[in-house]
Amino acid sequence: MTASSGRLREFAAGVLTEAGALVERLEPEGLEALLPTHVQQALQTPDWLRLGFAAELPPGAQQVSLESDWLTRLGGLLGEGGRCATCVLPIAPPPLPHPERLLEHGLILHNAVYRLSGVRPAWTRYRLLVCRYTAISDEKREGIITFGMNLASGSAVDPFVDVLLAAGTDAASPQEASVPSDVELPPDWTIARLHACLTRALPPRVHAQLHPFVSGMQRRLDRDLAQVFEYYSGLRQESWQRLQRPGADAAREQLRLEAAEREYHAKVADLRQKYALRVTVQLSQALEVIMPVQRLTLLVRRRKGERQLAMDWNPLARKLEPPPCEWSYTSEVTRLVCDEALHLVSPPAHTPCAQCGKAYCRVCQPRHCPKCGQAGG
Repeated sequence: MTASSGRLREFAAGVLTEAGALVERLEPEGLEALLPTHVQQALQTPDWLRLGFAAELPPGAQQVSLESDWLTRLGGLLGEGGRCATCVLPIAPPPLPHPERLLEHGLILHNAVYRLSGVRPAWTRYRLLVCRYTAISDEKREGIITFGMNLASGSAVDPFVDVLLAAGTDAASPQEASVPSDVELPPDWTIARLHACLTRALPPRVHAQLHPFVSGMQRRLDRDLAQVFEYYSGLRQESWQRLQRPGADAAREQLRLEAAEREYHAKVADLRQKYALRVTVQLSQALEVIMPVQRLTLLVRRRKGERQLAMDWNPLARKLEPPPCEWSYTSEVTRLVCDEALHLVSPPAHTPCAQCGKAYCRVCQPRHCPKCGQAGG
């Protein structure tokens, strides 16, 4: 069983069991269930159901995949239950004997210097979001994006988001673990800050997953455009050849050429509309993981300015989280520090303006270049 089909089967089994169905797992990669009346009505199925989650199905099973309607039907049965949860993982973080070595590979500053000023145990909150995207062009693709951030540092935790998600979903009930009373947790983010984060963070991650789909779509578009161009080029060549003959009706051939030109542009517009890509992203689940970490405190210096920066070492993944990017929330480790407010950003967030060439910080100036006013820089 593949990891994806295994997760789908366990998800379906969990939803059906929670709804009161009697569920039994089948091989290869399936399950069957005896459904109570309300589940039959919600799923629009008879009282006995058999599902398969891979290419090879058990006898009589219906196929369940990301492209089928079964996830929507099971989601409707789930309702709002299970969409948001919080768990506490009271894992004792071990000491870090060589934090400087972690920073050598975990933070690259191109235009500033830093000094490690301390390491101490702390607690943090990780916000993990499971989003479902749908891409529609001449074909349709669906998939799952898992994104997580540390609410204390603002770091995106792509390198170990799946580790945190698995630990959080496998953990015992929240009542069995609690945060010590003397622990101060980072505050929740405002809706505006969370919206800005997701607006910038999700598109490149969705695009990376859709890259093979988009590449295939572009090849099909290029092929169809080439065929249309070849056909109408042939019509144009035929008209020009007829114009060279003695006694040719020039006005008539000119009308044919103009009609072919209009038809060509109309066909091109139709193809571009056919292959236009529309992507929607919906939040499926949110999980908050509260746990101890080892917090590295750094003093970052740029020219005459300086600021403190926190980076957490996660004991569950045994990794240092990526440095924060206050604009794009990328998980790459190369950063620049802006002169105005010492914002820590990735290089694409401090690129030169396309019009005047002045490099500037997109956190300080999110809408336009401060020198020439060019929108988007």
